[in-house]
Amino acid sequence: MKVRTISVLAAAAAVGMAARLPAANPPSRYKITGPFTHDNLSVYLIHGPATLAKNLLTLEQAISEKNVIVYETRDVNQLTVENVSNQDVFIESGDIVQGGAQDRTFQDDLILPSHSGKVDISAFCVEHGRWTQRGTEPVRTFGSASQAVATKELKMAVRLREDQGEVWRQVAAAQARLSSAMNLEARAAPSPTSLPLTMQTHAVERSIDGYLQELAGAPNHQPAHQDDVIGYAFVIDGKVNSADVYGSHDLFSKLWMKLLRASAVEAVSQYKAGQKYPAGTVADIQALLADADSAQPAVRDLSPRTQVITHETAKTVKFETRDRGEKNAVVHRNYLTK
Repeated sequence: MKVRTISVLAAAAAVGMAARLPAANPPSRYKITGPFTHDNLSVYLIHGPATLAKNLLTLEQAISEKNVIVYETRDVNQLTVENVSNQDVFIESGDIVQGGAQDRTFQDDLILPSHSGKVDISAFCVEHGRWTQRGTEPVRTFGSASQAVATKELKMAVRLREDQGEVWRQVAAAQARLSSAMNLEARAAPSPTSLPLTMQTHAVERSIDGYLQELAGAPNHQPAHQDDVIGYAFVIDGKVNSADVYGSHDLFSKLWMKLLRASAVEAVSQYKAGQKYPAGTVADIQALLADADSAQPAVRDLSPRTQVITHETAKTVKFETRDRGEKNAVVHRNYLTK
């Protein structure tokens, strides 16, 4: 089975389709709390009702438990995934898989059903040049998915521009900014062009440690109603960066630390000692959500289970992922400022 982008409607009919799409937990129902701040990174929590009736495994969890196999295809922009378990798995755009011939990230969200068989999925390389086994890592498959792409520019290159050359440029730019901000070499000697290895170097991990210690407990900060936290938004250097909202508290909780690590890496790359940074406001987050939701949708069917709806304005872009097998339930909303 091949997963590929399929336009379900001509542009002229897209508006009519949008009118028939169920609201499915409209963003106007969200409550936003915060900020929770460390240095130049501020986190806001997004509260709302769940839209998913069942739990999904994350890709990181599924690979570690050997429920999903990610196969190397020797095609830079395509991998093959297989779910061998009894549970559905959520693969998120920006999830990084390590190993194979080159480290990759996935272009789109995907709901991978139980016992899926082998499914082709679009990917981008986040490592440049290597095309052989690295150390003792598997080369025919990928052994871990513990990191997610960091920096808004890289997310845009993967998901909006769909440009491999731009992905490589943004990986190099992120590494250069990290090295400059830390006044240390950020790249990892075993593979200097690898984004995930950069994010795992001692220098980077030490630099993000304070963010993780201060902000990891944010979703559990208040004594009541924390089971309604389904997402977060973040501000770096006083500017709203992006937001992610999920179909359930369970799914958000499983992804939280991976998301926070990526946000912290981006914050470190922009940090300048001695400066004071505003934390933004709840109104700033509300403005991001409202602007993205004001745009007309472009609808794509990626698989029998996965539908992606894109809203783009001059200021923002939103990618909304729905599960076609679960009454079009919203699984993920990803908002990015331009």
